[in-house]
Amino acid sequence: MSLAFATKPAAILLACALIAGGIGLAQGTAPADSPSVTVRGQTYTPRSILARNMGTDEDQTTAFPPHRVIGNVYYVGTRTLSSYLITTPAGHILINSTYERNVRTIAASVAQLGFTFADVKILLGTHAHGDHQEGDALVKELTGAQVMAMEEDVPALRAIMPGGKAHPVDRVLHDGETVRLGGISLVAHLTAGHTRGCTTWTMKATDNRRSYDVVFACSYRAPAPVTPAIEAEFARTFEVIRSLPCDVPLGDHPAQYDMAAKFARLEPGAPDPFIDPGHCWDEAEIQQAMLTAQLQSQRK
Repeated sequence: MSLAFATKPAAILLACALIAGGIGLAQGTAPADSPSVTVRGQTYTPRSILARNMGTDEDQTTAFPPHRVIGNVYYVGTRTLSSYLITTPAGHILINSTYERNVRTIAASVAQLGFTFADVKILLGTHAHGDHQEGDALVKELTGAQVMAMEEDVPALRAIMPGGKAHPVDRVLHDGETVRLGGISLVAHLTAGHTRGCTTWTMKATDNRRSYDVVFACSYRAPAPVTPAIEAEFARTFEVIRSLPCDVPLGDHPAQYDMAAKFARLEPGAPDPFIDPGHCWDEAEIQQAMLTAQLQSQRK
């Protein structure tokens, strides 16, 4: 059973089992099971959030059915690690390579949708953790894509070297810069805290002659302990993200935007369940509450 589909009691039990079994390897040791916060009737701890995001080893490496999210935006990731394909007439953009072992799985999902993986021209990422950007070198090897990354994350990316491969960075980005390809523009927003260069991407997608604001959110989960520098980064981040126009909330882990439940509601002719402006900042609300609780615990 994947944690992303579990009910709350089952999820808590599974979270403990998964952490005991060693998940979260890409992000260091397992977090504590406290403090706890309750947001909209659901209780979370640092441990249960990480377990929800990562699931099992099988969840991390098994393709979720690839699907169109909206317009020219497609999901091509695994059950618990997000990867997005943005198609254009001039080639495609991929956001998040995930683990290197997943790259060929992502390529197969791209092909299943009727596109060619070799047509990926630009590779972007949300943040410098292995579960999101370890596969960058292999994607570049297979496609020749230009790898672009936020300046503050470049040192951490350089340290991600699966099999000793140098981590490619072809263009260093800065807060507010735009990446363009084939008439599509993505804006890089520095939303630091989870990592120094955590990047939330925004773009406009057209669907049925209407324009929608799409947000590819970075993780907003605070590491422990929360240092004054990280606290300051998150204070800015939570202000920035809530200023972003948003119709379609996405995330670097699909559980952050309830992907599985929304996918189950996809039907021809029915409203697109991924258009969900009322829940754009649910994950930010959870993580901000957890950050506040962590700070209170540290100051006791």
